[in-house]
Amino acid sequence: MANENNGAPLRVHHLRPAPGANKAKIRKGRGEASKGKTAGRGTKGTHSRTNVPLGFEGGQVPLQRRLPKRKGFSNALFKTTYQVVNLDRLGELFPEGGDVSVETLVERGAVRKNQPVKILGTGEISVALNVQAHAFSASAKEKIAAAGGSVTEL
Repeated sequence: MANENNGAPLRVHHLRPAPGANKAKIRKGRGEASKGKTAGRGTKGTHSRTNVPLGFEGGQVPLQRRLPKRKGFSNALFKTTYQVVNLDRLGELFPEGGDVSVETLVERGAVRKNQPVKILGTGEISVALNVQAHAFSASAKEKIAAAGGSVTEL
């Protein structure tokens, strides 16, 4: 490509912006000429100031002060968490019936040792089981008794 002037090639230092493309930067807040004094922010009010605090809600009590400072009381230290075993699982583990205790459940891998066990009534059971556990749901007691078994709470 050749430049319009005497056929010389176009160089970077020949390039100029298009007329009217460059405008002078508006110097806000520099006296009482255009955009001076209040610099287009109006008089008084929140937005006329320089620094509005983060989270400022116009004088309303802010969100971080409306929310509670600490969590509520939790008695997790003394809470008993049971390992649950459903009736259909007991039916799988003891298809021939018999005595079911926490130790036998630990041996067969249904629960971990040294933790309380609760028997829940989900599923059906057809064999007679003599179950010993720390807790039972009401439906589990009914279904075990209906199948001819017994329930003993530890």
